[in-house]
Amino acid sequence: MQTPYDDIIYLPHHVSRNHPQMPLRDRAAQFAPFAALTGYESAVGETARLTSERRELDPQDAEELNRRLTELAARLPDHPEVTVEYFVPDDRKAGGAYVTVTGRVRHVSVPEQTLVMEDGTEIPMEDIVSMTGEIFCRI
Repeated sequence: MQTPYDDIIYLPHHVSRNHPQMPLRDRAAQFAPFAALTGYESAVGETARLTSERRELDPQDAEELNRRLTELAARLPDHPEVTVEYFVPDDRKAGGAYVTVTGRVRHVSVPEQTLVMEDGTEIPMEDIVSMTGEIFCRI
């Protein structure tokens, strides 16, 4: 059975002497999807990203946290290891996220109201919601 292209199907591919061949990378770019709404995907992703509201400590929890900060400052030469949960405000949206870090405390700055971990993480004291560690356990 003969098909309409049998006479040309096995002929060599024509290569122009005047026009160089387009590189494969550029040829592939011709068929890349067209993004009519540039930035749309990132905007939808940003809108869908969840943030948490900052929660206020009740007076009893705030008093306990202050007691622990005082105890931590007194035991600072021992470089105690603590786990701190604190609020990090979001740069783009209302709210933020709660982050938990565990490590040794290098410095407590009362004038700057920050807690500095050995890895360089600076935590504003006003953002701390809880602090745990062996130094706070009573025997």
